[in-house]
Amino acid sequence: MKERKFSFVYPTASFAGLLFVLAVMWYAASSQNSPAVYLLLFALIAVFLVSIPHTLINLADVTIVLESVKPAFAGQEVSLSVEVMNRSRATRHGINLALAGSGRERKRIDHIPGGKAARVTLRFPARQRGEHKIGTLCLTSAYPLGFVRVLKKFAASQTYLVYPKPAGDLQLPLGRARAPHSRPQADIGEGDDFAGVRPYVTGESQRHIDWKAVARGQPLMTKQFAAEAEDFVRLDFSAFHLADVEDRLSQLALWVIEAERTRRPYGLRLPGTEILPAVGQSHFQQCLRALSLFQ
Repeated sequence: MKERKFSFVYPTASFAGLLFVLAVMWYAASSQNSPAVYLLLFALIAVFLVSIPHTLINLADVTIVLESVKPAFAGQEVSLSVEVMNRSRATRHGINLALAGSGRERKRIDHIPGGKAARVTLRFPARQRGEHKIGTLCLTSAYPLGFVRVLKKFAASQTYLVYPKPAGDLQLPLGRARAPHSRPQADIGEGDDFAGVRPYVTGESQRHIDWKAVARGQPLMTKQFAAEAEDFVRLDFSAFHLADVEDRLSQLALWVIEAERTRRPYGLRLPGTEILPAVGQSHFQQCLRALSLFQ
């Protein structure tokens, strides 16, 4: 997070009420020439002036740390987890955290002990698919009296993904049928054409696990050969007729979810992009990311 150099201080709505009270007291003191009213007037002004540096100090050495943002589907909410760190020794009070441009969504932290952190979650709507920047996060505080407010801004460089909204026909399209001469996976020999790898599915034969990749510290992957790859769900952007691009992406997103849920190997073909058939969480995220970033 990049913190802006300067903090902003501005009056609150309560400040207008304070000015009215001070003006009335000044009028009463001057018209009646009352020392007691003058004394009370000057005392209130002194308390107000002393509260201003206390408000500024309340956000000193307070910073924020962002956690990674999980992707969301369009129409859902994005959850942004934030740690508000108090690097000073003194307790900080009455801090508000908000995301610029997210409306009225803000979280209040009553107090943060010295050297501690408070974790809050900001939620805002995922309106449009694609990759978006988080933007600017704002810390504000009007502690202790609430007459002035101090604002600190933090520019976040992180981005988050919004997947297309799943919609359309739940029925998966028919994939290419297995060729009559194809053999089950147990009978596939090393002489068959290699068609890539896919995540290992629990219960499968371990004969075709890519053990070399496992030795390099990579997760379990199953070697995929041409005969095996013939039976899968083909998800092709140009295979069905929908006029709107977003409708096509929404339909493909729904099919990706359904194919993953039923553990049927599925491949995705977009103009300029083709993802080989597989199943598993990494493949699932890869396909949804391709749909999200499609131009």
